[in-house]
Parts: sequence; structure tokens; C-alpha cells
Amino acid sequence: MSHIRHESIAPTSSRRLPSGGAIDAHRHDDHQIVYAGRGVLAVTTDAGSWVAPGTRAIWVPAGIVHAHRAHGELELHLVGLPAAVNPLGLDAPTVLAVDPLLRELIVAYTRAPDDDSPERTRLRAVLLDRLRASPQEPLHLPTPATPLLRTLCAVLLADPADPRTLAELGSQVGASDRTLSRLFRSDLGMTFPQWRTQLRLQHALVLLAEQEPVTAVAHRCGWSSASAFIDVFRRTFGHTPGSHAKG
Repeated sequence: MSHIRHESIAPTSSRRLPSGGAIDAHRHDDHQIVYAGRGVLAVTTDAGSWVAPGTRAIWVPAGIVHAHRAHGELELHLVGLPAAVNPLGLDAPTVLAVDPLLRELIVAYTRAPDDDSPERTRLRAVLLDRLRASPQEPLHLPTPATPLLRTLCAVLLADPADPRTLAELGSQVGASDRTLSRLFRSDLGMTFPQWRTQLRLQHALVLLAEQEPVTAVAHRCGWSSASAFIDVFRRTFGHTPGSHAKG
């Protein structure tokens, strides 16, 4: 990432970003919890991308160079925490589940005056307690390091609905499905079907934030039917894409 800004103090604030709006690559000396109260947020680093709807937040550790992008009208909440405060012991960006109580705590904390009042101290203590109880979610789309996988993944990033098998895609990039399958595991730590599902789910979140109908999202992301898409979405996020779009 070029033109990296260094933020010496991780801001705690709330702000709005228009759909397609972005915060360019930067880093903080402190940790940051990034949460979209409305819309869908994408956080990108050299290691990959994380996409979170309103039921998820993204933990960004201190020093990690990252950029933000808004999908849909974004209500962005940023919680900065000193580098010494790492309630989950995480050293890489991670998606965390956000229940209704944690959501309200994040919103209240980012909208309250940034001072050292006893009330704010207590609010942060409860927020950290809830954060420690938040399940981590495997919603990371890693970026491949090997040129061969980069070429293949670029094909699917351009068209997540591409229905071809790994063997058929291998014919295009000049490698066997066995070689590619091994590379997915060694380079990305997941299987090809797992990676493609992550890609399609991320793309679905973006399209839903842009108010695309559920059936159209299913087909544009490569599911054979709306019901198949709804099933995978519900198992991943805990609610249907229809209720997500209304939220």
C-alpha cells in the first residue's frame, strides 16, 4: 500500500461515509475496533480483506497498515485502545461477533465525550468485558503470496459467480487441480471451496448493502438458487440475507 499515513493516536469517534467512500491506507500506534452501525465495512491489508455487516466488528491491531471502504451508506464507529490493552490477545485483524449489547456499548462509547470521567471509564470496562466474550468469526479472505494463485484468484475476484471447477480454472492458469489444491492449503490455509465461499459471501454483503434483491445477489455470487444462498448466509451470519438487507 502506498501513501501510508501514520496516526499516532487511534481515534475514538463516529462518522459517516457515503457508499464507495474510503479511508486510505494508514496505521495506528494503538489497537482499534472498527464497527459499521449501518452499511457494510471492508478493511483491507496486504494479507487480505475482512468484510463486516452490522452484526460484526473488525479488530485491527496496533501497527497494522489498513484501509477502509464503505459499501452502502456507512455509519462508522471507531474505538481506540492503548497497545497495552489487548483483551483478546490478537495480533492480526479479526472479525468478531457483535451482539445487541456490545453494539449499544460501541455506539455509546464512540458518541460520548472523549474524557477521563468515571462514567466513561465504567463504560469502557463493560465494553471490554463484552469484547472478551465475543466469538471470533472466520470471515477473512486471504491474499495469496504465490504468483500462480494470485492469477487464479484474480479471475474469481473479477467474477465471483464463475462456476468453473478447480481443474477447469487450472487449465486457464497452467496448473493441475492437485497442484492448486496443495497451494490453497499451504499458502492460504484453506481449501479452494472454502476460499471461494468466503469470496462469494463478501461479495454478497457488498451487494446487499447496495440494496440488490436477494435473488439477484444469489445469482451474481454464483449460487445455483436463492434458497442455497440463503442457507449458507444464515449458517454463516445467523440471520437471513433478507433481514440483513432490511437492517
